[in-house]
Amino acid sequence: MPSELKIGTRGSQLALFQANWVKDRLVQAHPDLNVSLVKIKTTGDKIQDVPLAKIGGKGLFVKEIEEALLQRRTDLAVHSIKDVPTEFPKGLQLSVVTKREDPRDVLISKDGKSLKDLPKGARIGTSSLRRQAQLLHFRSDFELIPLRGNLDTRLKKLKTMNLDAIVLALAGVKRLGFEEKITEIIPPEVSLPAIGQGALGIETRIADQEVERQIRFLNDWDSSIAISAERAFLGKLEGGCQVPIAAFARIVGTTLQVDGLVGTIDGKRLIRHHVEGPVERAESLGVELAEILLGEGAKEILDEVYRRGQPAISI
Repeated sequence: MPSELKIGTRGSQLALFQANWVKDRLVQAHPDLNVSLVKIKTTGDKIQDVPLAKIGGKGLFVKEIEEALLQRRTDLAVHSIKDVPTEFPKGLQLSVVTKREDPRDVLISKDGKSLKDLPKGARIGTSSLRRQAQLLHFRSDFELIPLRGNLDTRLKKLKTMNLDAIVLALAGVKRLGFEEKITEIIPPEVSLPAIGQGALGIETRIADQEVERQIRFLNDWDSSIAISAERAFLGKLEGGCQVPIAAFARIVGTTLQVDGLVGTIDGKRLIRHHVEGPVERAESLGVELAEILLGEGAKEILDEVYRRGQPAISI
């Protein structure tokens, strides 16, 4: 069994927190194991002055990390699931989905005002056209301002960019200890989360059975089932992490409930549907939900987004 494991990770504050969380649990479970982090700069990290929606392509935050894994410079990679495309490079796989943190979005406002109480024409910062579509559907008077950077950088930009509010993922805010800054947790009825939001994924080489055995205990069955439905939904819609798509699946009793959404960038049209069924049908439920949305007009919306060359980012 390997006595050393190298974890590939982005170098942001949040990414390092997540990779260290995995490292700590591996060391606790395997005291003789030497675990180290390898920081890797991805395309998404290198391009900071352009909205992600204008860059295009899939895997902006994982490609270079996957290359290091294939080149055996690392033994596993820790990602935010929402950054991971549904298709993997040959030889790699998603081995573990960790227990999901709360997947909802949060509002952090300058004056402590909730979403509905923000002033007319409020300037809201977000890097996500998934959020933009839903926020504009909620209130068409909002002005959405592209917001890039690490989570702590975005928090600072609330003041430096003269914004009324910013919208972030609750999971990241909690992990970095900024919960006291939250003005409001936005319900999924208003802002349906990104696919996989709140969970970490551990990617490995398919042939590394020893590594698999060492990390298997980190897999959370409920989270893995739910996210497999969301990712099947995303895959059927042929969207990477850059299409105006949202989904949220959860197990209630013995039933898997899945909500999915496709929206226009201006928020004028949101197509949303709900399916549920046995957990054993997780992936087929995700596909079924996507087919329903495609039949209700989602295909036309997605075709228009790509025709304009403006893929929407769902971070």
